[in-house]
Amino acid sequence: MQKTGTLPVLVILDNVRSMHNVGSVFRTGDAFLVEGICLCGYTPRPPHRDIQKTALGATDTVPWTYKESIKEAIEECKTAGRKVWAVEQVQGSLPLQDFAPTESIALVFGNEVEGVSKETLALCEGAVEIPQWGVKHSLNVSVAAGVVLWEIRKLHIP
Repeated sequence: MQKTGTLPVLVILDNVRSMHNVGSVFRTGDAFLVEGICLCGYTPRPPHRDIQKTALGATDTVPWTYKESIKEAIEECKTAGRKVWAVEQVQGSLPLQDFAPTESIALVFGNEVEGVSKETLALCEGAVEIPQWGVKHSLNVSVAAGVVLWEIRKLHIP
């Protein structure tokens, strides 16, 4: 059951290495009231003091699960009626400013260095890309989560 005001988004972190990034995504998920977070692969899981250092208690306020396999997580989302989108810079990705989901979705954020794998991208509806103008064309995964969740939250502000 969706809480009133809950953002109809499940955040999936796949093979994210940094406990600080995981904690930051929990804190961001709490700020935007996401439905939950699914941790996959070798992504670290609470409880751990390095996650708590940045989560500041959000691991207690944001529902979360763990799936060993990203494929399993995506299949469960699809069975539940969620559209699954990768957040990644790839050919044919949709610019974030043009992304306006009207249904319950899941957003896959990948490894800090490798991003979302090609195999995972193939399981998704498509990819959403944050436009960038700098030289690096790269954002920290927790920063990217914040940018994307804010843009989606803006669609749901009364």
